[in-house]
Formats: sequence, structure tokens, C-alpha cells
Amino acid sequence: MRYKNAENRQHLNNKKVLLHQDNAPYHRSMNTMANINELGYEMHPHPPYSPYVAPSDYFLFPDLKRMFAGKKFSSNEEVIAETETYLETKDKSYYKNRIEKLEGGYNQCITLEGNYVE
Repeated sequence: MRYKNAENRQHLNNKKVLLHQDNAPYHRSMNTMANINELGYEMHPHPPYSPYVAPSDYFLFPDLKRMFAGKKFSSNEEVIAETETYLETKDKSYYKNRIEKLEGGYNQCITLEGNYVE
């Protein structure tokens, strides 16, 4: 998503944002961290590569992968526009459900004291 686009949305300044970011090296780069700090996001760290709390398992990536399957785009702008349109069509329950699943993963991680059991 374009950072400038987010900065232009005044309503974002009135809400607190928690960013659940995985800790892969490129997600922790100086540029990435500078942008996160500039936007005023609060970081919410999690254990490295924990299968219980991987945001990609609970949130948007599986749906986006299905949406983009077999499609070809001619530019990054086209991908961004289609992604934004898709995300804007989802109602609050869509996001609430995924956040609750992620919370369940955190609770399981706490219960198992960080151990992974299939």
C-alpha cells in the first residue's frame, strides 16, 4: 500500500494502530522500520516463525492468493488498486474473525509455553 495514500487519510491519525509484523530480515530493514515509525504504528512482536502466530495463516494472504490466482497484471499500480478494492469491500466481521483467530493462536502459544505440537 502506498504510504502517501495512508498519510492522506486523516481518520488514521485519530485511531491507534497495532502492527503485527513478522520478523523476517527484510521486514526489519532500516527503511521498513523508519516508515513504520514515521506512520506512528506501534509494533507488536511475536516469536520468530511460530506456527501458532504467523499472521499470514490467519489474516489476508490466503484470501489474496486465491483472488490473484491466474491473474496477470500490467503494473504495480494495477495490483495495488485491485488489492485496495478487495480489502475495502470486506465488512468488519471479516477482519474481526481473522483477528480472533490470531488471538486464539497467541493463547495456544501461551498455553504451550512456546512449544509447537501438531
